[in-house]
Amino acid sequence: MRLRCADKMTRIILIATMLAVIASLFNGCSTNTDSSLQTVLDSGQLVVGLDENFPPMGFRDDKGNLIGFDIDLAREVCKRLGISLKLQPVEWNRKEDELYSGRIDCIWNGMSVSADRRESMLLSQPYLENELVFAVRSYSSIQNINDLRGHKVGVQSGSTTYEVIKDSEIYEDIEVVSQRDNLTLLEQLKNGEIDAALIDSYVIYYIARNSEDFVLLSGALAKEEIAIGFRKEDVELRNKIQDTLSQMREDRTLDRISEKWFGSDITIVR
Repeated sequence: MRLRCADKMTRIILIATMLAVIASLFNGCSTNTDSSLQTVLDSGQLVVGLDENFPPMGFRDDKGNLIGFDIDLAREVCKRLGISLKLQPVEWNRKEDELYSGRIDCIWNGMSVSADRRESMLLSQPYLENELVFAVRSYSSIQNINDLRGHKVGVQSGSTTYEVIKDSEIYEDIEVVSQRDNLTLLEQLKNGEIDAALIDSYVIYYIARNSEDFVLLSGALAKEEIAIGFRKEDVELRNKIQDTLSQMREDRTLDRISEKWFGSDITIVR
């Protein structure tokens, strides 16, 4: 009789222990929530990482102020969230290190969508479409992509342009030169240090509006989409910014900002 009671008590203790373990597991799951949005709201600011030499997305004006299309978008989003915008220039080839170190909350600066970036980051829905095109000097003898063989072609380090040109038919016949930003590439192109630059179409279209130094070769080497990059776990922050951009689409704020920088609405936000 005492043995049966002991066995019964043992079973009760085992069941109670199992229930306690299960409860602790559930409690652990419930506390492992995504606080990314609340953290930003509590801090009162969104820290955006950007390349400060990437017109018209983000660059410095004559007074040294950071301006640009993406900056206007981010500032409007922050205004609607009741927080301020902090702009943090980063080295483009170290942008993901800056993101995962916690020094920035997102990468918002004409960032192309790629398979590697989908793997390493949580991306917003694309908000722009883009083409990678070759710019040459206006007086250049280079008339088409095949003419680039035997010449120096510049790309931005840390961008998708190198991967794209590496997969192209002309890669084995050109010398690829990497630079930290697009403005440096265009300065080298203007000075004759390189013969062409593979660059985002919206960048060179914007530059060409105010300069006769460059012309584009016909045909795009690749088409891309542009998105905002977040840490993988920051779903709530990504979703809130995405929802805010959609609201800006509905009330035509996106249209107005795009027309300011590009002359028409080229955004693809749904």
